[in-house]
Amino acid sequence: MDLILLGPPGAGKGTQAKMMADRWEIPQVSTGDILREAVKEGRPLGLEAKSFMDRGELVPDRVVIGIIGERLEEKDAAGGFILDGFPRTFPQAEALQEILGEMGRKINCVLSIEVEEEKLVVRLTGRRICRNCGQSYHLVFNPPARDGICGRCGGDLYQRDDDKEETIRQRLTVYREQTQPLVAFYESKNLLKKIDGGDSKEKIFSRIVEVVESDCRG
Repeated sequence: MDLILLGPPGAGKGTQAKMMADRWEIPQVSTGDILREAVKEGRPLGLEAKSFMDRGELVPDRVVIGIIGERLEEKDAAGGFILDGFPRTFPQAEALQEILGEMGRKINCVLSIEVEEEKLVVRLTGRRICRNCGQSYHLVFNPPARDGICGRCGGDLYQRDDDKEETIRQRLTVYREQTQPLVAFYESKNLLKKIDGGDSKEKIFSRIVEVVESDCRG
């Protein structure tokens, strides 16, 4: 099975992709992970990606697409894969179609985890980190016993800049503008399966399993 997992920041794509990989014994192909791996291994495209990353610039589509193409040709992806974090844009989606066509493969299903924006904001803005030991808490889902105090070491808890509401809403805006249109793109190809992502990770995974095992075998 060749699968794509879409969803906004905070939807839990990474968590679900890992659970899916374990169940169906196919690799989770995360853009961030394979970029870091390509850099670490010193592959030509990895070194090119590093040159952009070192300057604080986005890695161009051309480089990301090339690295994804290399990854999908590895042995462990022969029986299928779960793309997590790719494609993000129309050019990437079109390039993926070409890559798979050359390999004689095609996407079986695109799973879109759907969560209301306000729920995402609560999930993402609620995290607090201990300044001293790095322990992570969540004001709603895993609150500290004492407000603002780490239960492990007694250190102060703080909110990271990238967890602040203004930043989160900007990330969600970027997702809506760049990636959300892919939902309609894959829907038009009858590949899209929407998954209600507003519950616990176990309930979300149960929905994914039901959809994949009934509709996505190819």
